[in-house]
Amino acid sequence: MATTSRELLGEIKKFVPPLLEKFHKGQAGRIAVVGGSEDYTGAPYFAALAATLLGADMAHIICERTAAQVIKSYSPNMMVHPYMRDSNSIVPASTTTPSINTLINDEILPPIYSIMSRLHVVVVGPGLGRDKVMLEIATKVIRRAQELGLHIVIDADGLFLVQQTPDVIRGYTKAVLTPNIVEFQRLCNALGVEIPEGFPEDAIIAKKTCHALAKAFGGPVVLAKGRVDYISDGKFEFACDMPGGKKRVGGQGDTLSGTLSTFLAWKHAYQSRIWDHDVSLDESSLMMLSAYGAAAITRYCSRAAYAKYGRAMLASNLSEMVGDAYIALLEDDKYRI
Repeated sequence: MATTSRELLGEIKKFVPPLLEKFHKGQAGRIAVVGGSEDYTGAPYFAALAATLLGADMAHIICERTAAQVIKSYSPNMMVHPYMRDSNSIVPASTTTPSINTLINDEILPPIYSIMSRLHVVVVGPGLGRDKVMLEIATKVIRRAQELGLHIVIDADGLFLVQQTPDVIRGYTKAVLTPNIVEFQRLCNALGVEIPEGFPEDAIIAKKTCHALAKAFGGPVVLAKGRVDYISDGKFEFACDMPGGKKRVGGQGDTLSGTLSTFLAWKHAYQSRIWDHDVSLDESSLMMLSAYGAAAITRYCSRAAYAKYGRAMLASNLSEMVGDAYIALLEDDKYRI
């Protein structure tokens, strides 16, 4: 498997769909972000926006209903579905009202499952929050995604959910977990993975620990975000050390999870042979390369946004750079990595 940044990006180019006249809407990616709550409306928007700016054809946001009104005001480019509910919006069960589980199974989940039947990728977690009912719905969405064979990206409070119930994603090979350093340590604790002294500063220790966590999950790829992004499926490891920006703002991880969903949708298109190619990339390589591609694109966006805005950089400024990042990393052979 390729190892240098240039070699890895060269491999990624192989599964980026060409823009052909014969293609129809949706073939280059149908994704959904499952998240968005009363308190957090920006995260699912930035994730879905990043997915479409990189090249996904269609992006849905499935969120709590009060969040939907806010998110819809951000842009007409997203399809926003107010199907999720939180504890505050569900009437307590009584002799005349159905139980919470009945409401979830009979009223909330059917329209969500209907959308999922048309997707390639679901991103679970951005803006989800930790409300008990929201987490229960998200858990059922993850299980349904596995039944449908969809690719799954789990970020933010989706990782809190996994921390509480690791078996919800353990063993599923079409998933990518994207923890920051704090989330990574919590996942290690949940799965009994030792965090050695020297983590994360020592590169060898950090890479081995990422490998150990991925191996403990037994299927999903782990993309551990940090000064260097470490990626492992428990068998192989990549490290993305391309320079990023120096400003840390909330929302950068949403750009990563969104662009990752597009790479995974392109993986599906590649494996579906919607264009002629040499079929040289196998399943595990495609999963790892998708994660690396998202890390590289996000780092470029962060660096470019910081160069333009400095300390005034916002999460929305990363979105502005997604198109430039694609051109620089995946179209411009002269770009110096």
